[in-house]
Amino acid sequence: MSHLAETDALFYAKAGLDRNRLEAAVDDALAGADDGELFVEYRQSEALTYDDGRLKSASFDTSQGFGLRAISGEAAGYAHASELSEEAVARAAQTVRAVQSGHSGTMAEGPSRTNRILYADDNPISAVPFEDKVKLLAEIDAFARAKDPRIKQVSASLAGEWQAVQILRAGGERAADIRPLVRLNISVVVGEGDRMEAGGYGGGGRLAYNMLLDPAYWQPGVEEALRRALVNLESVDTPAGEMPVVLGSGWPGILLHEAVGHGLEGDFNRKKTSAFSGLLGERVASPGVTVMDDGTMQDRRGSLTIDDEGTPSQATVLIEDGILRGYMQDRQNARLMGMTPTGNGRRQSYAHIPMPRMTNTVMLAGDKDPEEILSSVDRGLFAVNFGGGQVDITSGKFVFSCTEAYLIENGKLGAPVKGATLIGNGPDVMTKVKMIGNDLKLDDGIGTCGKDGQGVPVGVGQPTMLIDAITVGGTAA
Repeated sequence: MSHLAETDALFYAKAGLDRNRLEAAVDDALAGADDGELFVEYRQSEALTYDDGRLKSASFDTSQGFGLRAISGEAAGYAHASELSEEAVARAAQTVRAVQSGHSGTMAEGPSRTNRILYADDNPISAVPFEDKVKLLAEIDAFARAKDPRIKQVSASLAGEWQAVQILRAGGERAADIRPLVRLNISVVVGEGDRMEAGGYGGGGRLAYNMLLDPAYWQPGVEEALRRALVNLESVDTPAGEMPVVLGSGWPGILLHEAVGHGLEGDFNRKKTSAFSGLLGERVASPGVTVMDDGTMQDRRGSLTIDDEGTPSQATVLIEDGILRGYMQDRQNARLMGMTPTGNGRRQSYAHIPMPRMTNTVMLAGDKDPEEILSSVDRGLFAVNFGGGQVDITSGKFVFSCTEAYLIENGKLGAPVKGATLIGNGPDVMTKVKMIGNDLKLDDGIGTCGKDGQGVPVGVGQPTMLIDAITVGGTAA
């Protein structure tokens, strides 16, 4: 069954909506607008947490609703409701028409269509019995505790989601998508003497639970969480100052996501509030730096068959060999900037208006062996994993905390360090990239990006990379 047929059954047959009357209401609401759509959503989600040897919490939620948007110039009218009824849509239409006062536009051409399928549409939540999910978490707990007597606490959580959306535009244009999403998180706390440290691992994607249930997947995850905790148990204070920093492959791409990616979203550049505004065609990074946002990767957490405006996702070149080539665009900002939508119009749910957002943001591989990169540094920092971070879009300034990092001494890995933070400016750091590894790796499927109060799943990736100089905030006296 096609996604349109599945969502027709969900929204019209089960919810009792009449498609012809709904399409007429959309036509009426968007008459004279430049663009807009009705976004209809049904979502199931669950979360289980196993902590200290017992199931601590379990939740299941079902939500549904719609969001109706009309765009006139730079203005947008938006109304949403959790009630799926023709009466609620009619009330929303009255609200969004107000944005068109005194404006008579021509409706923009709709998105192109795609037959591409990037992930299966099976519901992961109903496919696996609740008891099997609890059993998995209990097995993770027992396996971890048997690994090392220094383990003091184990926590494991499982989350799943199944989202069905249909997008209706004026003139009866429709698009639909069905999106699964799963995630497993494992955390351990180890202790020795008076010292306690933690380590964690997480993974998932737009998949069923089957992969996560396989011991061949979760047992290495437990071992990795334990390894990180034990590394932290041996960590020493971080020296502060400006120094070369080698970023590891995979999840350290989150620094790229925050420090550079947000600044390449269309809305910030249209409003000229990004440090990258007006720089298309100019050098913004070192030669060899190529960055893409790719929503077409199979089964990846950040991937989308279509975005939340109905535009098929694509691989968008943002920076090519150090030259700024493009921005990530939704429909409204692309139209106002005279550009083409890139499939990056995303929203957290029907209750949120879409905006330009990243999908899977990746720096492509270079030609250097990671060992060669490491051996080129006399004294510096090797940052392997990151926790939280903050970035100012206008200035590009960022602060990131490292959850796993090591000193580099005479070209070799030294002691692990605790409390390291990286402080810098995104555009400036991109010009200080000196060596790029040949070991491109994607993250394990844990990213969630926040913007203007909305959170959406994303992916990151990069090879090992040497940055000539970054300010490191340390803990050493």
